Amino acid sequence: MTTAAPPARALFRPVPTWRADGVAAWLPALVMTLLLGALVLPPVAILVRTSLEGPAAGLTLEHYRALLSDPKLWSSAWNSVLFAFFATLVSLLIGGAQAWIVERTDAPLRFLANLTAVVSLGTPYVLTVGAWLFLLGRAGPLNHGYMALTGSGEPLFNVYSLSGMILIEGFLWSPLVFLMLSATFRRSNAELEEAARVAGATVLQTVWHVSLKLARPAIFGLFLFVFIRNIESFDVPVLIGTPSRINILTTDIYLGVTQTPPRLGFASAYATVLMVIVAGLLYLYGRLLRHADRHAVVTGKGFRPRPFALGRYRRWASALILANVMILLVLPLAAILWTALSPFIRPMTLSGLATLTLDNFRVVVDDPSSFRLAINTLAVSAAAATACMSLTVIAAWLHVRRWPFAGLLDQLTSVPLVFPGVVFGLAMIQIALRGPLPLYGTFTLIVFAFTIRYLPYGMRYAFNGVLQIHRELEEAAGVAGARQQQILARIVAPMLTPAISVGWMFIFLLASKELSMTVLLAGAHSKTMAVVIFDQFANGAAGEAAAIGFLWMLFMTGVAAALFAVMQLRPGMGVRA
Repeated sequence: MTTAAPPARALFRPVPTWRADGVAAWLPALVMTLLLGALVLPPVAILVRTSLEGPAAGLTLEHYRALLSDPKLWSSAWNSVLFAFFATLVSLLIGGAQAWIVERTDAPLRFLANLTAVVSLGTPYVLTVGAWLFLLGRAGPLNHGYMALTGSGEPLFNVYSLSGMILIEGFLWSPLVFLMLSATFRRSNAELEEAARVAGATVLQTVWHVSLKLARPAIFGLFLFVFIRNIESFDVPVLIGTPSRINILTTDIYLGVTQTPPRLGFASAYATVLMVIVAGLLYLYGRLLRHADRHAVVTGKGFRPRPFALGRYRRWASALILANVMILLVLPLAAILWTALSPFIRPMTLSGLATLTLDNFRVVVDDPSSFRLAINTLAVSAAAATACMSLTVIAAWLHVRRWPFAGLLDQLTSVPLVFPGVVFGLAMIQIALRGPLPLYGTFTLIVFAFTIRYLPYGMRYAFNGVLQIHRELEEAAGVAGARQQQILARIVAPMLTPAISVGWMFIFLLASKELSMTVLLAGAHSKTMAVVIFDQFANGAAGEAAAIGFLWMLFMTGVAAALFAVMQLRPGMGVRA
């Protein structure tokens, strides 16, 4: 007599792997919960407390009253919304078009789009912003060529404007949008597109009515994600908006902290308001992701995506790829090199070739502090990535295996998402000033801040990795007498090596480029590469900034290439919004 198979739901019912009695059944998860809580909750508490502290003892709402009555708040908020919204549109248009062409078509030269994304991952944003300031500035090829041809004394485009900020910010985010949407289009079912073509639809009609509608949840979610990150942006607003007196929320907070005397209470109130705004946007983003599976069209093991045949449009697709490479890779690199090789800022002309010199590179190479700066940046980034992944691997394992407090572990690692970089930097400054240890202006404080800041990213990679490990391996080790810490160290951790490696490298790259938080935390002897490049640009030493930035970019591009290669080998570990 044949027994009926159990229902599918029973086969996948989560069964905890912990099999202990008494304290041992909940102590590991409790310790991890308390540790994560001690890391992520104090910045929130100290920020809110400082915003409520007055000149006298006791709590007050005076900082909030001053903030809400300040007309600059509403002006900065409106500038922030305009800047973030239109910059997000630019990123989605450029990155989304490239992602669809690369992943869904048979266009040639698609590898160039991947190359552009790899180089962008290894380039500090502050260096790219400096390159675009030159390209679109008065001495840049666009305005210089226009004034030479027309004889006009006025430039064609004013980069020190809100439109200049939007354009450059859109360029900065488009490579990452390309990587994020590539996974979506890679999994898209080509049969629906082919059916539309058989029915007589043109390429543009098929893209508009089929491809984009299938990807609508991912595109909307990515739009909100990039919008949030643009609200938190610091590099473009401080380098372009501040000189042109176009303030947004993050630059107002930065100016409140760096002015003399610093207005910590007012800046904390400002930061708290921005943190609440970001938390609300993240809540909407989470709800979008929760319902995204309603549009799923890839089912079954037999699915194999096929490229979309463009026919006579292949040349146009290749032209778009080449234009993307020129805008996002060739032009910025040319501007960085020209600035690094020029003795002073001057237009790109044939006559200027005779004045090019390696003096800026000699200054950088001969300066012993340059090597020390690179080592410090690598050490800080590596230490933060190691600490972050160590914490999140344990937290993810406890969460996936349904130990006690599992849900709380996931929520705690998500708390840093509500902190814009400059807001989190402000909170960490106050923790360092109020704490018993002399952490202010030290590398220890920067590592500590990076570790907390990137916990959500580490949790994403570790969580996805643990999900791919079947629990029967751990149960077999338990039956053989292994303790839980042995199972984690000798079974789980080795099998998580791909996820840990990709997560580590991704956090390492983010930390090495971070400016908004580091510019507030770095002391005179604890600066990272991004802070030094920012200081040099701000002080008028653009040549030296470009030289050291170019050398750093070459090195970090190699690291980014390794990251991208691992991501290609492990598609499930790719960058996701």
